[in-house]
Amino acid sequence: MANGTADIGVIGMGTMGANLALNMAEKGFRVAVQNRTPAKAFAVRDDNPDLADNVLPAETLEDFVKSLKTPRRVVFMVPAGQPVDDEMAKIRPLLQEGDVMVDAGNADFNDTVRRSKEVEGSGLKFVGMGVSGGELGARHGPSIMVGGAKDTYPLIEPVLTKIAAKYQDEPCVAWLGPDGAGHFVKTIHNGIEYADMQMIAEIYGIMRDGLKLEPKRMAEVFRDWNTRELASYLIEITAVNLDEIDPETETPMVEVIVDEAGQKGTGRWAVIEAEKLGVGATTLEAAVAARGLSSRRGERADAAKLYEGVEPGQAQFFADEAGLAELESALVTAKIIAYAQGYAAMAAASDENSWNLPLGTIAEIWRAGCIIRSHFLDDIAKAYDKGHTVVNILQSPDFVGRVAKGQSALRRVVAKAALAGIPVPALSAALAYFDDYRRARGTANLIQAQRDLFGAHTFHRFDKDGAIHHQWPAV
Repeated sequence: MANGTADIGVIGMGTMGANLALNMAEKGFRVAVQNRTPAKAFAVRDDNPDLADNVLPAETLEDFVKSLKTPRRVVFMVPAGQPVDDEMAKIRPLLQEGDVMVDAGNADFNDTVRRSKEVEGSGLKFVGMGVSGGELGARHGPSIMVGGAKDTYPLIEPVLTKIAAKYQDEPCVAWLGPDGAGHFVKTIHNGIEYADMQMIAEIYGIMRDGLKLEPKRMAEVFRDWNTRELASYLIEITAVNLDEIDPETETPMVEVIVDEAGQKGTGRWAVIEAEKLGVGATTLEAAVAARGLSSRRGERADAAKLYEGVEPGQAQFFADEAGLAELESALVTAKIIAYAQGYAAMAAASDENSWNLPLGTIAEIWRAGCIIRSHFLDDIAKAYDKGHTVVNILQSPDFVGRVAKGQSALRRVVAKAALAGIPVPALSAALAYFDDYRRARGTANLIQAQRDLFGAHTFHRFDKDGAIHHQWPAV
């Protein structure tokens, strides 16, 4: 088969695929592009005349493969699930030994593990690659999480280091481990993203319904918070969201947006995998559940008619500087706890799958390009770089003092919200997780007693070794 001129190819010219291809083209790579509807591939070239020389659209999959240099590097940017399997099945007969297939969509890491095994012995190489940053990230520099055989990474690294986001001139891309490691890390990234966004929304709810602040004033508060510990992309865009005015009604844009949050499933995957691993990612779970409940707007409206609101004065929030500082401290503390849960899930998955995930490196490549990028991640990266074992972020010396200091604010905010009838499921879950995690003697001994009584499931004693079954009185 003749060797082509394109450095890399992208299949799937949706928003993410097209922007990733343009990012590659802008960085000097010749990019073959193909789409199930060929016109979309040609439109990517024609709509971007300044990059047209580096964008090579193909009418057919055969033409696409012929246009690539060997070893061929093919990136799939198609919807997760069956579409990836379909594209792989179509292109595999056209490829040859040494060629690389890269799934860069939001894949379930279990599918990535399966696909990696399916290509073993075929001579082909498969990479599962998480890409974070949305449309703008794909176009101008995403955070990239790579999984697959370590000796395959050098074949795609030259392209990835050029197109990735940069943090202090360092590319936000890394090989994280074999088979599904990259996609698993991206899944947890998205779970943390859900939690981060939900907690910000809950603080917004307190500002709106508890403090009675106008959106413009809220925007000022979030802009101020973005100058300190909470400095991050999500806090920055929250200020933008709250400041925006709808040109049609001349009212704040947030007030004309329907209160139903969408989701594409990655946050739910994060929670499911954390549960499988026996890791309590309760703050992430609360965020996923809140999105689900938000979609039941009709039911919520009906329920609102059945229950009277909380009596005024049950809880008093203060819209002064001290009250806002309390909200800020609570959000910082809950954010640390949410990240601790996400990192605990990654650590458990690393052990379960023998991935040896570089947890400090993950924080480093999340510092730019991705949705949860923040100064806070630099602190996590430094915590892992200090040579000591980080069992859990909540036990890291870098965070113990901060959580100990901020827990009182989180308690007061959650308590006031509960008394005022303002739902804060993610903030509440973060506090409950923290209290459960820091309790040396919990209450699961009673659960074990119950299990042993009704199911002879046995239990362990403090004063003896081995599993014990007790003969409980008949009930």
